[in-house]
Amino acid sequence: MILFNIFNFVLFLLKVFYWGMIIYFFMSWLPGARESKIGRMMSKVYEPILDPFRRMIPPLGMFDISSIAALIVLRFFMHGIAAIFNIILNSLA
Repeated sequence: MILFNIFNFVLFLLKVFYWGMIIYFFMSWLPGARESKIGRMMSKVYEPILDPFRRMIPPLGMFDISSIAALIVLRFFMHGIAAIFNIILNSLA
């Protein structure tokens, strides 16, 4: 039972991180939002994750699709973790 709670907590943290990343992307549309205190804090969290994607995928004009690629990879990671958790929990049952 404790293992189930740990797995759910990890998945919850990943979902919070995912939605935080989406909010961070929308902040780029608001003037001065990324320069605010919250924007700088979110930048410290998300920019290290986004930098490798930005190096691999150059922007297409005004559009930075590296952010979309990062979201897709994070989503695959979340589904992979959930699948591993299900395998472990089913083997213990």
